[in-house]
Amino acid sequence: MKIKIKLKLTILSILLTYSFTNSLFAKSTEQQPNILWIVTDDQRADSIAVFNHATTGNSESALGFVASPNIDALAKSGVMFTHAYNNSPACAPSRDSMLMGLYPHHSGRYGFEQTHNEHDLATKPIPQILRENGYQTVNIGKSGYRVYEWQNKPSWSSMNYYDLEVSYKNDLNKNGLTDFYKETVKTKGKTNIRELYYFSDNKIEQSWLVKQNVPTKPSQSIDQKLDILRAYSRKNSDMILGGVSPKPAGETLDGHIVKTFQQYLANPNVSYQTNFKRTLNGPNNSQPLMVNLGFHLPHTPVLPPKSFRDKFKDIEYKIPNYSPKEREKLPPQLRKLSEVMDMSGLSEKDKQQAIADYYAFCAYGDALIGEAIDSFKQYSNKNNQEYVIVLTVGDHGWQLGEQGIEAKFSPWNTSNQGILIVAESSPKAFPPNTVYSNFVEYVDIAPTLYGAAQIKPENIDTPLDGYNLADVLIDSDKKRDYVLGEINHVVGPRAFIRSKSFAFSMRTRPKNSKPGQGFEPGEDIKWAYTTSAKNVEMALYDLNCDPNEQNNIAYDPAYQDLAAFFRKKLADIVLGDERVEVDWKKPNSYKLTSFAKGADNKQLKGLPNITKCSV
Repeated sequence: MKIKIKLKLTILSILLTYSFTNSLFAKSTEQQPNILWIVTDDQRADSIAVFNHATTGNSESALGFVASPNIDALAKSGVMFTHAYNNSPACAPSRDSMLMGLYPHHSGRYGFEQTHNEHDLATKPIPQILRENGYQTVNIGKSGYRVYEWQNKPSWSSMNYYDLEVSYKNDLNKNGLTDFYKETVKTKGKTNIRELYYFSDNKIEQSWLVKQNVPTKPSQSIDQKLDILRAYSRKNSDMILGGVSPKPAGETLDGHIVKTFQQYLANPNVSYQTNFKRTLNGPNNSQPLMVNLGFHLPHTPVLPPKSFRDKFKDIEYKIPNYSPKEREKLPPQLRKLSEVMDMSGLSEKDKQQAIADYYAFCAYGDALIGEAIDSFKQYSNKNNQEYVIVLTVGDHGWQLGEQGIEAKFSPWNTSNQGILIVAESSPKAFPPNTVYSNFVEYVDIAPTLYGAAQIKPENIDTPLDGYNLADVLIDSDKKRDYVLGEINHVVGPRAFIRSKSFAFSMRTRPKNSKPGQGFEPGEDIKWAYTTSAKNVEMALYDLNCDPNEQNNIAYDPAYQDLAAFFRKKLADIVLGDERVEVDWKKPNSYKLTSFAKGADNKQLKGLPNITKCSV
């Protein structure tokens, strides 16, 4: 109740203090600010103490202790959007939705496809539009959107969207500026995986993960030395869920991402030599700067530095409650996902380690984010430039035992809820110490950055799915009744829709392949309408009595009308409201379906009356 009252007072103060003409989209004569957009990878919202306090009144997560002093401070200096949802719970499609400002069903990018822009519906991404409007644009670290150049055929040459890109893989990992690197090695027709561990004394140790029809066999010595925990309850999995980094804080991969960022800012208007064998030009300090800083952490391998791990390793965490009965109620698609991503077979001791090491890794990330923000502020202040900082906490979430899995890729809340924070040097549209608890989505990031850059909507030549968050704060018409997402990875195509009271997901296409691979774009597009309720493999959760989504009631008679309502609403939106399916192996080969145009009206009117928590 306190949160709701605070929100109402905050929004009222915004309405009184900031008129619609103060929306960032409306400004055209003020200085364009520098923009820092930070994205972390696989980070769950409850790893941030200020988020927990705003949503539950307790700074700890439901599992236990977390530490995030720098992100907490950033949130208090601006607006924290606590119910920010990604639009696909996997790295590539989520990052693409942020970069383009489009839902997967409008971009045609549903998973880890080898995509390109050689088609009529190609959309300009954030850095390209900012470049066209006076910005110098930089990406340092992870980008991950998987859009490649068309070279008379699909290629693996990434689109050069930014003025400068420093890759965490090619520039840092491959030059030893890391603590861990995994590579595929092909010898004599066999494919094996090699892990490289970089120690502070310049020693490199390796571990071979043999994949030729035999179980994974990592080096026992390195696993013992670094207390490495692997996902051994998954079939043939070598994923590292915990351990300690062989490098100290600041010298890990993410530490070098921040060092690279700081070195760039420290060399304005000159060229300089990097320690990864490239000569770069520093920023032009007479021009507005936009930097996308892409952290790799807390993505696996979860290897926090010892100084951070020691603060967490002896804390006893509450392991998420899970019963195999949950899995029995899942449709086949989600049952398979939960089996593939299973962590329920870990020992209690190992589950504790997985949770503690994950939160320790997040705390380390918070420290690095604090360093990056301080350097960015110093650069902007030194050059008398305004700035805007946008932090995306997690390109998607990460489950630590909820639903029995440690993973992403799912329609469940922990995989989908994140945090967006926006702070300004001279607060105008984003007042300090503000919490906004209504729904926002990651497709809102693009229009928010365009608004910050004072680019008018009419100067953006492609329609966007999201809203400028500055407008969301003051315009009740921008309020959503639901959020959307879709993915086609691991176990096939699935979409979800979530309101404050219900969470629903379903299979969208009959085959587990992608357009152009197992079926033609647009083929049998109305399958989800005409097939049986059983075949669309529904999952429905009544969040009023089952907030942790443990009891699928999609096929319970008491909820059949509600399930049918969500089935049609979701299908209308993701299949009939200008859905795009592309055969990425060809140029300009796509299908656009618009038989339910306008279905995505952000409203849930006509919900069937049910007795909530009747099951």
